[in-house]
Amino acid sequence: MPKMKTHRGAAKRFKFTKTGKIKRGSAFKSHILTKKTTKRKRGLRKEKYVDNTNAAAIKRMLPYN
Repeated sequence: MPKMKTHRGAAKRFKFTKTGKIKRGSAFKSHILTKKTTKRKRGLRKEKYVDNTNAAAIKRMLPYN
């Protein structure tokens, strides 16, 4: 059986925590920032966790984590 390939796009975007949750970055923070409040932009800096409905698909894309 050959090795499975890691989805490189997913590998760059997601990291696993020690407990098995999947961390992700926030969306909506790259441009058109002038109309967003400072509080909102500060909140977007924080890392979020992937929802359980998407976790299985991401785990399939990252087989060696």
